Amino acid sequence: MTGTDRRSAPVGGAGGRQGSAQSSSAEQPWPVRVVATKISEWINRLGSIWVEGEITQINARPGTRMAFVVLRDPSANMSLQVTCSPALLRDAPVPLTEGSRVVVYGKPTFYTGRGTLSLRVTEIRAVGIGELLARIERLRKLLAAEGMFDPRLKRPLPFLPGGIGLITGRASAAERDVLSVAQQRWADVQFTVRNTAVQGTSAVPQVVEALRELDADPAVEVIIIARGGGSVEDLLPFSDEALCRAVAAVTTPVVSAIGHEPDNPLLDLVADLRAATPTDAAKRVVPDVAAERALLAELRARSAGALRGWVDREVRGLEQIRSRPVLADPLGAIARMDDEVLRLREAVRRDVRRAVQAEQQSVDHLRARLTTLGPSATLDRGYAVVQHIRTDGTAEVLRTVEDAPPGAQLRVRVADGAVRAAVINRDT
Repeated sequence: MTGTDRRSAPVGGAGGRQGSAQSSSAEQPWPVRVVATKISEWINRLGSIWVEGEITQINARPGTRMAFVVLRDPSANMSLQVTCSPALLRDAPVPLTEGSRVVVYGKPTFYTGRGTLSLRVTEIRAVGIGELLARIERLRKLLAAEGMFDPRLKRPLPFLPGGIGLITGRASAAERDVLSVAQQRWADVQFTVRNTAVQGTSAVPQVVEALRELDADPAVEVIIIARGGGSVEDLLPFSDEALCRAVAAVTTPVVSAIGHEPDNPLLDLVADLRAATPTDAAKRVVPDVAAERALLAELRARSAGALRGWVDREVRGLEQIRSRPVLADPLGAIARMDDEVLRLREAVRRDVRRAVQAEQQSVDHLRARLTTLGPSATLDRGYAVVQHIRTDGTAEVLRTVEDAPPGAQLRVRVADGAVRAAVINRDT
């Protein structure tokens, strides 16, 4: 094939027959629009496909109708432009970020205006761990809607449980950590251990059965479900719906000690207490005997000090009360009041005698005046009192001669007695 033949070759192997009828040459070249249209028509015949890759770039500006994503092949230095609705990224079950492994379903599209190829997707799914996390997230929302994570439903743990149930793997590091730490903190602690599978398909039924057995045991006052760290797939049984509902149904408080601090299976949300690690679970359930004894000693010392302080305050109060004059010499006040009563009584007597004497003098003065002004004193000086005796036998003092007509009977009173007389005549 000559160079001229190569330059006039048709676009696309599938369009060979059309190329022979519509070949191009240097004298008759195709316009850009024709090439772009033919490429677009050929790509449109590909249909929708599933594509797996890693997100390396996300461009979803607020207010726009299209989001742009760059999907890269993790095994080769190749990438593909992806377009989708912003809602598809926003409503994804698992938050999509740069580095997320996804599987997308879409249709290759060639944009003739820009001459670019893009994959227009309508569905995005997380790959592997992303899909597991999506299922866990959907279950979390379901259980939360039912109120199984409500803090008000959490049961308090006993301060010093008489018996502790432990569900963990056989001869596991979690079992060793819980038992050793608990016995170091309180040597007399009693454990009832149930060894079960802690990963795989048999883990959930075995853990649920052990949970029911321990809940039915009256000697078990708290149950610890413990497992060491692991991948999301390894910890998946502890986000199982059946296990979560079984934990919510038991009456014994349950402590979840699954994995390490970053791990957060759904069991942590349903349990009455979440422990960061199995070691932390032992510390949260079993009190430290040394710390409790130190606390008791401190409380006893504080109580004794408080009691001594109270006694000292009361003694000082009694001493202050006893030092008061009324209690130091209780009869002194009475003696002082007795003297005061005697003084006041003498004063009253003096005042009474003074008043009596004053009144006596007043009586004497009045008596003297009365004697001086009385008729007896006048009679003693030679005067007489003449009374007219009426016919009815009554007598009245004679004041005028008109009251004594001739013949009237008179009574003349002198100093030493009285005489009767009759009026002979009146002198005017």
